[in-house]
Amino acid sequence: MILGKGEKLLFIGDSITDCGRAKPEGEGGVGALGTGYVAYVDGLLQAVYPELGIRVVNKGISGNTVRDLKARWQEDVIAQKPDWVSIMIGINDVWRQYDLPFIKEKHVYLDEYEETLRSLVIETKPLVTGIILMTPFYIEGNEHDSMRRTMDQYGLAVKRIAEETDSIFVDNQAAFNEVLKTLYPAALAWDRVHPSVAGHMILARAFLNAIGFDWNKSNG
Repeated sequence: MILGKGEKLLFIGDSITDCGRAKPEGEGGVGALGTGYVAYVDGLLQAVYPELGIRVVNKGISGNTVRDLKARWQEDVIAQKPDWVSIMIGINDVWRQYDLPFIKEKHVYLDEYEETLRSLVIETKPLVTGIILMTPFYIEGNEHDSMRRTMDQYGLAVKRIAEETDSIFVDNQAAFNEVLKTLYPAALAWDRVHPSVAGHMILARAFLNAIGFDWNKSNG
């Protein structure tokens, strides 16, 4: 696995990352990491790799777009001095174009999204051991659905940035697509955005697979 002993892993994003985490600092006692994939990742790292003592911090804020991340990046990422940064952003950047179509100032279009995310990654890369880029997603199996189609374009932007900056890439949409071959979207998210426990498990599994987590590791 790529994480080293005593390293600090910081997650930043929107409500999918937030999941009711403690504010202002998302780490510490029971419930501090929220109830989503960040907590599951932390739990599995502690259970399977206790000897590494990985420190997990959750800096997700519900409703955030990449603009919001840029505004708080210095305080919530750089000043935290993490070893690894995981970024998952873009759902609200796309969603506001569909649920608030007439409020244009809340829309973050693809060119701004890609340019902003790329600049944050390039700025941060020299200061950390590595960056993990997770795609935004829409839990809809029909790839011709208009919001799903737009979300896929934002996911491709994340992939481009990951390739350009030698960051680790996590394709969340692909992970959901596999399960959507069997389950209807509502089984994983009532609004096709905010995942159930199973949906968060899919995210945690995709993340852990990307960082080389050994599911068969024995502590015995």
